[in-house]
Amino acid sequence: MIIAVDGPTASGKGTIARAIAEHFGLPVLDTGLLYRAVGYQTQLNHGDPDNAADALAACDFPDSLLDDPALRYESTGSLASRVSVHRQVRAALLQRQVDFANQPGGAVLDGRDIGTVIAPHADAKLFVTASPEERARRRHAEMLGRGVEVTYETVLADIHARDTRDTGRADAPLRRAADAMLLDNTNLDQDAAILAAIAFVTERTAQRR
Repeated sequence: MIIAVDGPTASGKGTIARAIAEHFGLPVLDTGLLYRAVGYQTQLNHGDPDNAADALAACDFPDSLLDDPALRYESTGSLASRVSVHRQVRAALLQRQVDFANQPGGAVLDGRDIGTVIAPHADAKLFVTASPEERARRRHAEMLGRGVEVTYETVLADIHARDTRDTGRADAPLRRAADAMLLDNTNLDQDAAILAAIAFVTERTAQRR
């Protein structure tokens, strides 16, 4: 059983994907972490994330980098959004994601092009979103909780910028697959969103049997 969970930044798709994976006993991959690793490695290499050659060179990052807490920094998320616009980077990371999706028994993957590019044959697809203002509010609260001093306005501006990059890139842009369930959790708490997602996956996979 392959489950695709797509959506914009700070939409809660990662939390929902992990909950679905735990419920169904499946491995889960946060594909955005791969792009974060490339973005962060580009910075470590003193390269330019907007330069395709520099970003491609960073795709050869060590697996140990995926465990680095720095990948969760807000600044690293911005780097990931910038390197992900490069066709060469997406091609370099494609096979790793496809192999994970097609492993025996299935998997859950969350990202921005899972249901459209990585696993268009997924048994169930969700597109998780919320308003930019609500996503910024949640991300701002999360950052303040980690002791990061940042204004709400700065976070909102970054959300808008990343949405523009993700939806506007020429290669594998962020978009909802035609057969994906739209889960707008602007007015839902985390538990309600997770329950809705699990109910949808249960129903969709039952229909496919």
